[in-house]
Amino acid sequence: MSNIKNWISAFRIRTLFLAIAGVILGTGIAIHSGSFSLSTFALALLLAVSIQILSNLSNDLGDYLKGTDMTGKREGPARAVQSGNITPSQMKTGIILNTLFVIIVGLTLVFSSISNFTDISLYIILGIGVISILSALFYTLGRYAYGYVGWGDFFAFFFFGPVAVIGTFFLHTNSFSLQSILPSIGLGLISTMILNVNNMRDIDNDLSSGKITVASKMGLRNAKIYHLTMTLGVFATFLTYSIIYASYPWYRYVYAVVFIFQIKILLNIWNKSDKALDPYLKHTSITGLALSILFSLCINI
Repeated sequence: MSNIKNWISAFRIRTLFLAIAGVILGTGIAIHSGSFSLSTFALALLLAVSIQILSNLSNDLGDYLKGTDMTGKREGPARAVQSGNITPSQMKTGIILNTLFVIIVGLTLVFSSISNFTDISLYIILGIGVISILSALFYTLGRYAYGYVGWGDFFAFFFFGPVAVIGTFFLHTNSFSLQSILPSIGLGLISTMILNVNNMRDIDNDLSSGKITVASKMGLRNAKIYHLTMTLGVFATFLTYSIIYASYPWYRYVYAVVFIFQIKILLNIWNKSDKALDPYLKHTSITGLALSILFSLCINI
């Protein structure tokens, strides 16, 4: 049996920051609207991290089975199955167990928060939960893996942004509000930026293995312009929320200090390619978490 260290490595801890960020951001907006549940926050956090780990394990196995990790051109860290630290059968077992854990946590979260749910709301939440699990599993797994046909950016945006933030807000408040939309778009853009850095790093490998990504279709230069556009979109969405819902006092804008670091990351990646882009996956993810924490604090003081 593979040791704990190998499994922790397969979990890819550095990717978990953004899963946490979505729950923090949705909770912060809920508090700003006057609602908060500690149990909802804790369970939502556990669910978000578990789904991200499920996605990471599935991606590890999916890329291995499709030969994407075996071209010799991949620039990122060695994968667990690719390196032989975890066998394909062990990884399949890990994915099944993790899926069961996600289902248990998800149902516990939903049914502990349904005091004011309508039947339609309950079905919508459960449906989104099912789709979230399927999206985590089939990014690279299966014959029709959406990450191989250019849909990765959309799904990263949708599930780490609107689904995570608006979903967490809804579970706290038992209601939907336009108030949660702008920050959810901003965090979704940060998630897409992380994937874009990953895909810019792996352009040559993806082209060799037949994996279609937005970055590989655009080319490196246009992918960096795409990254610039998303960065500006992040600034616009969070600042617009502040102007509409929390415009004063001035210190409610302190979170904008994170924008300085995001600009620095943008400048740093502008003249880099291949493996030199790898550190900015973690850096971008950390700025997403930092922005979510600071923004949530600022709008509530």
